[in-house]
Amino acid sequence: SFRSVSRRCTSLVITAAEDKILVADKSGDVYSYSITEPQAEGKLELGHLSLLLDVALSPDDQYILTADRDEKIRVSLTKAPYNIVSYCLGHKEFVSRILVIPNYPDLLLSASGDSTLRLWEYKSGEEVYCCHLSSICGAEMVKTDQKYPVSRITYCCQGGYIAVLCDCIPAVHVFQLDAIAQQLVYRQQISLKHKVWDIAFEEMGDLWILQEDSEAPLQLYRPCDGQWKPITDDRGLQKMSKYLQDNWTVFEGFVGVESHYSSLYKASFDNMAAYLQRKEERLQQQKKKRQ
Repeated sequence: SFRSVSRRCTSLVITAAEDKILVADKSGDVYSYSITEPQAEGKLELGHLSLLLDVALSPDDQYILTADRDEKIRVSLTKAPYNIVSYCLGHKEFVSRILVIPNYPDLLLSASGDSTLRLWEYKSGEEVYCCHLSSICGAEMVKTDQKYPVSRITYCCQGGYIAVLCDCIPAVHVFQLDAIAQQLVYRQQISLKHKVWDIAFEEMGDLWILQEDSEAPLQLYRPCDGQWKPITDDRGLQKMSKYLQDNWTVFEGFVGVESHYSSLYKASFDNMAAYLQRKEERLQQQKKKRQ
């Protein structure tokens, strides 16, 4: 079926019960669309006063979590979205990605334009861990003043591995969740030659990488002794790569496109210095007149 939305979508999620699709849009609203009733109109569930960037659900569909441009993560009851359970506050820039850990449903992982990964007990809004990506990525991230927001997060229940993709960096960073200590342990950096568009884990830990390269659009990495190594002779990889190559015209419009995250950073203006300078000039002129 086809559904019409009131504003451009920024994120969507399907409920675990597979009866609804929740869609977040640029105006800050979340609409629900029935899967069982394809002709039904969308229903407004909740709204923010800011641009929504991501929406997530707890594994039991009890909580709906929304992340916006104003550094906020809101936790609401799915059946009564006007009932706000908590706010997760701590990011210094827009919150680009949120993920409720499937096999640890009380934990939330969030990423932001401030180049941090944060772990939360989201029902209470308490931050339990913060990882600064600039401290693990070395000169690749700190050599310039450019900011690197996190654009993708994917999770593998088998081993609790987390793969993170930073916008504008041709590399994937792999972490492991230590649920007992409630922290993230850095494991590996997978460096690539081309810009990465998306990443996804398989259930057994294989990591798929979609990149901006018409010759080899897909990369497959397989875990071996705790390290992910490239695989080239996989039949599924060869089949999917050929399919993408044959249909590369679908992706051509995205090749070379600049990041859309740069427009989400808020511009700050310091006009106090100019004001104080003009004030001092006026005082000097008044002093001369009196003399």
